[in-house]
Amino acid sequence: MNTDATQQAPGTGWWTEAVIYQVYPRSFADSGGDGIGDLPGITSRLDHLAELGVDALWLSPFYPSPQADAGYDVADYRDVDPLFGTLADADKLIAEAKARGLRVIVDLVPNHTSSAHRWFTEAVAAAPGSPERQRYVFRDGKGPDGAEPPNDWVSVFGGPAWTRLPDGQWYLHLFDSGQPDLNWDNPEVRAEFLDVLRFWLDRGVDGFRVDVAHGLIKQADLADWQEPQEILSGSEVDKPRPPMWDQDGVHEIYREWRRVLDSYPGERILVAEAWVEPAERLARYVRPDEMHQAFNFEYLLAAWTAPAQYAVITRSLEATDSVGAPTTWVLSNHDVVRHASRLGLGTASGRANGVGVDDPQPDAALGLRRARAASLLMLALPGSAYLYQGEELGLPEHTTLPDEARQDPTWARSGHTERGRDGCRVPIPWEADAPSYGFGPTDASWLPQPSTWAEYALDRQRGVPGSTYELYRTALRLRREHALARGPLRFLSSGDEVLTFTNGDLTVLTNFGADPAPLPAGAQVLVSSAPLDDDAVPTDVTVWFRVV
Repeated sequence: MNTDATQQAPGTGWWTEAVIYQVYPRSFADSGGDGIGDLPGITSRLDHLAELGVDALWLSPFYPSPQADAGYDVADYRDVDPLFGTLADADKLIAEAKARGLRVIVDLVPNHTSSAHRWFTEAVAAAPGSPERQRYVFRDGKGPDGAEPPNDWVSVFGGPAWTRLPDGQWYLHLFDSGQPDLNWDNPEVRAEFLDVLRFWLDRGVDGFRVDVAHGLIKQADLADWQEPQEILSGSEVDKPRPPMWDQDGVHEIYREWRRVLDSYPGERILVAEAWVEPAERLARYVRPDEMHQAFNFEYLLAAWTAPAQYAVITRSLEATDSVGAPTTWVLSNHDVVRHASRLGLGTASGRANGVGVDDPQPDAALGLRRARAASLLMLALPGSAYLYQGEELGLPEHTTLPDEARQDPTWARSGHTERGRDGCRVPIPWEADAPSYGFGPTDASWLPQPSTWAEYALDRQRGVPGSTYELYRTALRLRREHALARGPLRFLSSGDEVLTFTNGDLTVLTNFGADPAPLPAGAQVLVSSAPLDDDAVPTDVTVWFRVV
């Protein structure tokens, strides 16, 4: 087989080749000792990101919030929650990052606000039909006395997607009841977020990761939807889409946002968190006048087999090439089981939403072996890559987190049937022998850290040949040196057991089969995810090499 998968990566902006590192503020570094990570803590650890070799960091929400959903319920889009610091701390973080050559992307949550947001408190106090309620999705209920919800939609977190006020009207919340959905058909809502964009652009941020980017516009009739409430929109291009997801009207919003970003110097970017399938529909979000990037969740969820990896890589590249956009690659984030555990659950991609002590436990050694191979495969692909904090340490999911410690609203709203996302959000370890493994100056930690965390600590891995941290550093350096983000990529084999492709002057081979895969004569190995078996690549290993 000899198949071109892509041409040179489209465009010339920095984002087309970037490796972007997600920082989950409450779990990265705690400067104050209260057990919650904060902005000064992040600033104190920026040297780690520079030494690792990433190009930018993306900050999950740090805005004022009741924390009903870990900050994704925003009460004020123009300030910093005291939990995390102050606006001055944000300004310092941005400046210190830039001094190290790091760009800063911040989260923006436009689908919903917090119920503590000034707008929503005004809406609750106002009468049905008032301008204040027009900022949100309020409806009368069904039935003679309006006691039934306006439709049958359910929350992504479980339970109904509607909550009734004492005056009888219902408001929509596709997530927690403390996250009322905004009405994006209202010009006032659109104008407000244009101003929010400018507020943070003026402070020097380099872009926005847009939460639930596919959810802002709802089908006008709010029609019932008999299918299970899923955040993905289906596997066929022409399949009917859920009335709450991926409506065509969202694209008009992002065209307007793009014009705002383009008016600023320095190549500011928009990144869509759009849980949309298939890749052809996701590509609509990254047309030339809309977003710059969109997360490739189809890749994240792909099974660990050669055919599945080949299919999702080729499909992703073809879809983004069709609109002249770079492809993105991601294996872990704050919403899914860490891939060092997910890939230890078997050949399938594994559960995306939590593993508990009573669930089948991942094989830790197998998971880490596959995670290292998957990361090395991902970092060899043309386009932009996203890393989630701690994956460079090989961190697994906390799969034995006590149920009483869980804080994710999914846990409560699902009636304790979904474990939720806390297991991937546990504060990360920096020093093996320090309190809270160096997360903060005390033993305090907002989620309990596993007793095994010491073996993953950064100070146990820095400078240690073969460690996961040094594997990432080497891969990121070679990725830059060999311009792997630019391509072109050409598949040499895509059978049931081995995936092989060339990217520029390197060849990349991942062995999914049971038997070692021989390297060609004259192969000069640059990096391998695990030791080789003489001149052969063992099972669940990725290797980058040149033939000399």
